[in-house]
Amino acid sequence: MEATRRQILAGAGAIAFTGAVADLLGTAAASAATGPAATASAAAASTPTPSASPRAGASRSRPAGPTVPPGHAGYGPLVPDPHGLLDLPAGFRYDVLSRTGTPMRSGEGPVPSNCDGMGAFTGPDGRLRLVRNHENKATAEFPVPHVDGLVYDRGGRGGCTVLEPDGRGGLAAERVGIAGTAYNCAGGPTPWGTWLTCEETEDLAGTTGYEKDHGFVFEVDPVDPHRTGAHPLTALGRFQHEAVAVDPRTGVVYETEDAWVEPFGLFYRFLPYRPLGGTGSLRAGGLLEAMRVPGVPDLSVVQEPGTVFERVEWVPVPDPSARRTPVRLQDFGRRGITHAQKLEGCYWGGSRVFFVSSFARRREGSAADHFGQVWAYEPDRRRLTLLVVFGPATDPALPGESPDNICLAPGGGLMVCEDGGGEQYVFGLAPGGDVYPVARGRQALAPAAGAAGGSAGQPEYGEFAGVTFAPDGSVVFVNCYTPGTTFAVTGPWR
Repeated sequence: MEATRRQILAGAGAIAFTGAVADLLGTAAASAATGPAATASAAAASTPTPSASPRAGASRSRPAGPTVPPGHAGYGPLVPDPHGLLDLPAGFRYDVLSRTGTPMRSGEGPVPSNCDGMGAFTGPDGRLRLVRNHENKATAEFPVPHVDGLVYDRGGRGGCTVLEPDGRGGLAAERVGIAGTAYNCAGGPTPWGTWLTCEETEDLAGTTGYEKDHGFVFEVDPVDPHRTGAHPLTALGRFQHEAVAVDPRTGVVYETEDAWVEPFGLFYRFLPYRPLGGTGSLRAGGLLEAMRVPGVPDLSVVQEPGTVFERVEWVPVPDPSARRTPVRLQDFGRRGITHAQKLEGCYWGGSRVFFVSSFARRREGSAADHFGQVWAYEPDRRRLTLLVVFGPATDPALPGESPDNICLAPGGGLMVCEDGGGEQYVFGLAPGGDVYPVARGRQALAPAAGAAGGSAGQPEYGEFAGVTFAPDGSVVFVNCYTPGTTFAVTGPWR
């Protein structure tokens, strides 16, 4: 069954999938009891509260609305935001925590450009912290400020910032987490409460002003970034990283490669020498492998949700450092390796890892077209299942195109950020298989900033990124990539 964008908003605002899809998502809620976030209860203190008179760039309230009917996966239609920032269902509200170009509370400089992947953590002190990526290249308007002890490469303008919500719709602190990196796109949390930030580039030293090689994963401690510093985790490979997900039972790290040029990216797993060893343990190294689905050289050809592949194989990467040849171009033997265009979001849930192919286009070299796939891999069974396919018979003015960052909701199911053309949405994929809109961005880009230019008649909107729940499930945090904006959304989440 193919999910078109218009179907998603038709009628009650949701469509349903059944069978293996519902079974997989229905059991994913077990991840709510996994990792350090599950043991944290103090995040409730960080829940933004309504303001009596919303101030510019801060808090916006939503009128109370009708209760969602029992059994309905979504939250009802989206209500236009009179302030032109974020449309939400009735009964929900948002606070703007941070905006690119405004001063950070630390005094280290302005909030950097290009807000991307993000994770939420509750530290030993009971305080909630967000680690936010900044996908900055060499020309970024607002680089991540270079702070002593946190800089990898003096030529890099990317990195991460750490935010501490104050529980009143603002921030208690905002500071640099790591700097001197490049194209920090997505990443993922570790079971021991740190953030793995990923560079989506393969630039070498001597290019674009860089003094060091790039294309690595770095670890960021939300409580004390100086504890982790700026050390590349070279054994996890050097390629166009997008996101990672750690199996909390075994410590295996799964990685996506966001490659849009043929032969496209691979899906990886990293077997650490010190599994679940805590902060800094991934520096000890390990074995990097790539996924091979026998008989399937390109995942784009799989078009039917619920399709299952058994006995998935993992093949050692010949040269993880990619000194001479990018990993995706290396020789994996006569049986080859499995590629996919635009592998992006990656998230652990229950006993499986979910990952996304944002789109595939035959005109760019893919074997088939689609507007987005969501996959689930079960390590215990070596089983890969296609959950959802979006497009290509879609209307670009409605949600459901080019899924990107994802996270698991506390009650099961997935939250998915959209990165396509026209209007941009966050949408949900419920345990029962329903797909429904959660939020719509209203910040139109200037013609020069839009991927396709944009115009008054057909504006482009900033993509969503970094969707993540507070550990207690009471707040959803999400970024608008540009103009860089970090939102905290409260309401009757379930």
